[in-house]
Amino acid sequence: MEGQSMSLLGKIMAVIGISVVAGLIVQVRDPLDSILGGGYPELWRKAGLAGAPARAVACIFAGVSLLAMGWLYRLLFAPLELLRTPDEVGYIAEDGRSRAQAANEVRRRRKTGELPPVYPNGWYRVLDSHMLERGDVKNVTVLGEQVAVFRGTEGKAYVVDAYCPHLGANLAVGGRVVGQSIECPFHGWQFRGEDGKCVRIPYAEKVPEFAKVRCWRSMETNGQVLVWFHCDGEEPGWTVPEQGEITRGEWVYRGRTEHFINAHIEEIPENAADIAHLAHLHTPGIVSGVDLRYTNSKTWEFVRHDWKVQWEPESEPTKHCSQMLVKHALTVFGRHWPLMDMDVVARQVGPGVVFLLFDHSFLGQGVIMHCVTPVEPLLQCVSHTIFYQSNIPPLVPKFILRAECIQFERDVMIWNNKKYISKPLLVKEDSAIQKHRRWFSQFYSDNSPRLRYQHNTMDF
Repeated sequence: MEGQSMSLLGKIMAVIGISVVAGLIVQVRDPLDSILGGGYPELWRKAGLAGAPARAVACIFAGVSLLAMGWLYRLLFAPLELLRTPDEVGYIAEDGRSRAQAANEVRRRRKTGELPPVYPNGWYRVLDSHMLERGDVKNVTVLGEQVAVFRGTEGKAYVVDAYCPHLGANLAVGGRVVGQSIECPFHGWQFRGEDGKCVRIPYAEKVPEFAKVRCWRSMETNGQVLVWFHCDGEEPGWTVPEQGEITRGEWVYRGRTEHFINAHIEEIPENAADIAHLAHLHTPGIVSGVDLRYTNSKTWEFVRHDWKVQWEPESEPTKHCSQMLVKHALTVFGRHWPLMDMDVVARQVGPGVVFLLFDHSFLGQGVIMHCVTPVEPLLQCVSHTIFYQSNIPPLVPKFILRAECIQFERDVMIWNNKKYISKPLLVKEDSAIQKHRRWFSQFYSDNSPRLRYQHNTMDF
């Protein structure tokens, strides 16, 4: 955020500086011309620069116009992309500390509590499809592992372990795609994306049968590349459903947000069942921002969000799914604005993917793909990718995504600083929380990895 502000400030100062210089140039006149009056200054005429001030002003005007048009285009048409750094949201930096220092201090001193297993079994987003062109290779950290994600020349995406079994080079750092294989940057070994088998060693007569790299089961749907994780190596018992409107091109990509959250993965979906927190945390209008110290300021209390929520797990054969039904209403100065009434169906599929489906008579239809992917035991990458009706002005879904981001970042401030309570003190109105924990427990197995100790060395 600070970098963006500095960039904008730099542009403004540059425009002001150019304008000032241009003004001085236009005002430069030969003394005799000032006394006698006349057309261009004598100095301009002698230098052959008659008309230069007017051309300079025209250039400046054109430059400013281009900047304005670029800003207007990004506002109205370009996808909204807000990619937060791990220390950017959810921490309070006081006493001259930077946000990074505040984040690291919280990580060191915070009690984690008695945690469930850290990596539930399920499908997880690795990256969005548009981020991976044919022939591209990306280095991604997922579930505590480094993986190389690449797209073959025929268009299929593959995910393999990043480290070459030969001498440990990272295939995603300098490696290149050759057909449907990835080539190691160190010695040129080539590994097939389909099964990870080594198919070529440029200096060897024969490739050993056992030469291979681990290949992750993956799928690509709804504009996302996902991988399957199971602690016991079991095959998927279910898949992430396809959203037909995205596949057919009726709903198009309008932007995404990305946040890194320092919490156990279960804390994030559990919010769906924590109905009581909505009235307290999310009733203040989005104009009051995300800093919880100020969201209840009387300055902004004229705008209020009203929520009615119900969460229920699904039964067989989709017991790995649950649904949250949300009814949203907006009041301004105590007056209800029906135009902003919105019904949202949030369908969670497994531990890491949620479909937030919007259906509005005036604002149209769309979906936000809310995905939670563990980077390491207590660090989650959460993305919100929005697809919306192609015939709806992009400003509408971008506003929805921005509003969702503001509300979500209030939760981030809670998650980044809280302790996991394995046996919480609940009242009867909190019964859905225990219900949610029982439902979520199906994604753990006896061998699911647990956090044995906390790392305190990963500084931002």
